[in-house]
Amino acid sequence: MPTRARERLLDTAEDLFYADGIRAVGLERILTTSGVGRASFYRHFTGKDELVVAVLRRRDERWRQWLTERVAALGGDPLAVFDALAERFAHADFRGCAFINTMIETADPDSPAHQVAAEHKAKVTAYVEGLLREHGVADAKTKAPQFVLLMDGATVTALRERTAEPADQARALARGLVPDLSRSR
Repeated sequence: MPTRARERLLDTAEDLFYADGIRAVGLERILTTSGVGRASFYRHFTGKDELVVAVLRRRDERWRQWLTERVAALGGDPLAVFDALAERFAHADFRGCAFINTMIETADPDSPAHQVAAEHKAKVTAYVEGLLREHGVADAKTKAPQFVLLMDGATVTALRERTAEPADQARALARGLVPDLSRSR
């Protein structure tokens, strides 16, 4: 059962890591900002690396749940992933993809944080593949990674340009990958 201290540590670390980066945020800052003492921290985590992994696992679950809910609310077709991303890109606190950011900061593919980030991308790809299959798209297994490539590219471009427009551009490109989908949008 999660404790309040553990949840405060996770919430604080997630906010700080996303805003400033994993490497830029030290344990002291997490403890000070969360109001959790060092002894309590070590009751929950062996160190910062374990905290990073826990934050990423929780963020993965929450982010994929958000995507699933937003896609359903936006009509449920595979192209709606780009509409959902456009909403996310428009937020003032948008700092890109926490998982792409993690892979850049922890470039060692054997690091636990890098592996969790890569797992997230694999799960997103599986979700997109499922959407494509549900909508009768031929060769969903090949097209799903292409969709995720467009999603990731749109995310990085939106961060660079500080606009949601890359989601619309990626959606238009993705529509070309799935001509058998309705052209209603």
